[in-house]
Order: sequence, then structure tokens, then C-alpha cells
Amino acid sequence: MSARIHPAARPYPQSIQNRLDKIMPPGMPPLVLFTTLARDGRLFERFMASNLLDSGNLDLHSREVVIDRVTALANSEYEWGVHVALFAERAKLSADQIASTAVGGPTDPCWSEQDCALIAACDQLHTKCDLDDEAYVKLKSHFGDEAILEIVMLCGLYRMVAYLTNVLRLPLEPFARRFPHKMVI
Repeated sequence: MSARIHPAARPYPQSIQNRLDKIMPPGMPPLVLFTTLARDGRLFERFMASNLLDSGNLDLHSREVVIDRVTALANSEYEWGVHVALFAERAKLSADQIASTAVGGPTDPCWSEQDCALIAACDQLHTKCDLDDEAYVKLKSHFGDEAILEIVMLCGLYRMVAYLTNVLRLPLEPFARRFPHKMVI
């Protein structure tokens, strides 16, 4: 499958190159998603400004559970694979948890109560763009108001990322993980 919109060609404008140098690990080429958005400096900067990969209101584990689940639900093997490859080990996600984000659910035995609340919230936001009272109360029992705001924003942001990676038919990054098998959700 070929990308529908090809990445920007090097050399990138200096402002874009500076941003890419700052966010990519040393020696790793920029992601195709980033170089495709680099075709338009305004879109690239707006996208980068919406980044929630900092140390905010969620710990790394919770953040990655949300991102992996949302991108899997939206069938973005590109983004799911990048996040699993780059962050799963640091986020202390087990092999069972990684697989569950793609093909399991909140009742899988590999999840803690807090993780179950996150997965259930991602699932409801994906299907209903809302949380029922039960899901909200479960989240609230583990997370403060600011963290809940961040969870909802992460879900929305990574749904947008999935739109981009899927619509643009971005080729999978060579280092990225692949879905365990077809989504069953």
C-alpha cells in the first residue's frame, strides 16, 4: 500500500528540522507521520503543539494504556505499533497487556482496576463520544479532575492521529510493532 500524500522532501525548513531534532531519539529518522505533516509548516506546528506526551496529569503507564487502546480501536496499526515499540517497555506494559489493548477488553485478567477503568472509558468514548455515569465514577475513583480532562483529550487527540495515519495510508515504520492479529472489537 502506498501513501496517499507523500512526505515533505529534505531539506526541511529550519524550524521543522529543529522540532524534529528535539522530538526524535538520536539516530532515529523522523516518523513518516511527522514528515508528511511537514509539507505544511502551519499544520505541522499546530499538530506538534497539541502533543500530550509530557509528564502531565497521568503517569506513563496510564497514558500509554489510553493511547494504545484508542489507536487499536481506531485500527491505526501505524500509531499503535510506534507507541508499543517506543513506550511499552518503559510504561511497564506486559506482553498480555499489549495484546489486550488490541484484541482484548477491560475484563481481561492482565489489567488492574485502574487500567480497567481506563480501557472501559476509551471503549465508551470510541463508540459513544461520551461516558456513562458508571464509567465516569470508576475513572473518578482512580483519577482527579485534571487527569480525567487529560484522558478525554488524549482519546480525542489519538483518534485524530488515527484518522491521519489511516486516511493517508502511511507505511508502517520499520521498527514498529504489528497488531497481534485482526481486531475483534
